[in-house]
Amino acid sequence: MFDWMVWTTPVAIFFTCVVLALVGMTVWEIKSPTTMRRGWLPLETTRGDRLFIGLLTAAYINLVFVGIAGKLQEWLSLDAEPSIWISFVLSMLVLMLIMRKG
Repeated sequence: MFDWMVWTTPVAIFFTCVVLALVGMTVWEIKSPTTMRRGWLPLETTRGDRLFIGLLTAAYINLVFVGIAGKLQEWLSLDAEPSIWISFVLSMLVLMLIMRKG
């Protein structure tokens, strides 16, 4: 069923984090309904809005990193492409920043 996708450890962990975030947000929303608030994003958002924006941002960070990994290897004269864990950690930090301050 999932043969079309390359399931590496970082990919599996990323999607596991997404599922856990969705489950956690659902439980949090049931226990404590959200209210609109304004952070540094240019619009009023709820927790769900910030999660959606954060997940999209995290996905784009990972896609950009995968796209430029070969160039980074060339530019920095590395023996191998940089680890995908770099983009994973960066995307999760950005997601947490958006959730907290956005």
